[in-house]
Amino acid sequence: MPTIISHAVIGMTGTNLMQGENSGRLKLVLLSILCAIAPDADVITFKLGIAYGDFFGHRGFFHSIFFAAVLDFSVRALFYRSDKLFSGTGFFLSAYFSIIAISHGVLDAFTNGGLGIALLSPFDNTRYFFWKTPIQVAAIKPAKFFSAHGIRVMSNEMLWVWLPCLLILAFSFLYRKYRQT
Repeated sequence: MPTIISHAVIGMTGTNLMQGENSGRLKLVLLSILCAIAPDADVITFKLGIAYGDFFGHRGFFHSIFFAAVLDFSVRALFYRSDKLFSGTGFFLSAYFSIIAISHGVLDAFTNGGLGIALLSPFDNTRYFFWKTPIQVAAIKPAKFFSAHGIRVMSNEMLWVWLPCLLILAFSFLYRKYRQT
């Protein structure tokens, strides 16, 4: 898995691509980060005796597209009750939070370690990787984060996650400036 820092970068990038008023911006940023990192809460299943490869194990159900939809529904029900689901804003927010949450499993499927991602769970519990896996898998234990391996992982994530996010933001900024002229 990439570190939660890189997953949070995806959430922050998504927020910065959104146009609109600044009121409620902090809520959007925090919920975007939450949706981007929430699937990794499944690491607590290790403490519960659930094996890595099990349905509720790490990178299982909680990394699926289905769970992203459940997470989106929960976020919208708790924090955006005034925006009706089938309104323009409601539909946009649902698509946005779902995409941010799905990005977690997609990003993990580009890593070079683990058992793969159950993207289609609960309908198909097969664990998948993508055809290329350039992202170094991060250690789950925090102590390893502050090691030579942790530095290599962060450097790799800066190349494969952070740099593309910066490029997307730069192109978005330039496009907005171009449209204003």
